[in-house]
Amino acid sequence: MSNLPEPVRVVQLPDGTYAYTDQLPAIQHPAGAPQVVHQHIHQAPPDRTIQRIALGSGIGAGTVAAGVYFGPLLVGALTAIAANLALLAFLATVLAWGVVTVVRSIGGPDGAGAAKNLGKARKSLRHR
Repeated sequence: MSNLPEPVRVVQLPDGTYAYTDQLPAIQHPAGAPQVVHQHIHQAPPDRTIQRIALGSGIGAGTVAAGVYFGPLLVGALTAIAANLALLAFLATVLAWGVVTVVRSIGGPDGAGAAKNLGKARKSLRHR
């Protein structure tokens, strides 16, 4: 245990701020003059490339936070919309197939002719 460093001591200055004892100025200022304490706050660098680019270009932390939060949110919303549209398209196809099948089977020759005319009308509208 003798190889461990001495714990760093922290003292409270007369103005109420805290400072490390090894960083105190060697010269004592008069009691009436305000004392300036420089505090360095260290923060870990961003771990994402987009954050590094955004912070490096000076566009601000709000933009970085919005990108980090709303990016995945937007992807999730668009995926949900696409899934809903795919489900609706599938349901429309199944319902149309069911209606055509019922009309052909129940209507006899008139139903088959109506289904055939409907198909021709749809094809002619596509080619216009």
